[in-house]
Amino acid sequence: MAEKTLFEKICDREIPAHIVYEDEQCVAFRDISPQAPLHILIIPRKAIPRVGLAEEKDEGLLGHLLLTAAAVARSEGIAESGYRLVVNNGPDGGEAVPHLHIHLLGGRQLLWPPG
Repeated sequence: MAEKTLFEKICDREIPAHIVYEDEQCVAFRDISPQAPLHILIIPRKAIPRVGLAEEKDEGLLGHLLLTAAAVARSEGIAESGYRLVVNNGPDGGEAVPHLHIHLLGGRQLLWPPG
């Protein structure tokens, strides 16, 4: 059996995190190294290494993650001013943890291109 990722350990409460939302399918928590005034990660409980490895059977879960990100943005008070959702895929995409996750960034004007 493969070792659990950092995010799996957070889901299993083996590592503490500032959780702002959770349900049967996902967990949302504050990033420990925020890149904006608001930086929350939304992760599926199911261990999918990256979006490029998701399967057709994950379609509902992927949609749920996006809807959850929008709901968290509303609950955090940034839905009206705007926010950015980022999904990194692979090393060149900036992926640091091999567990699919969505970055919810907001609370300031975000520039384009992002970097």
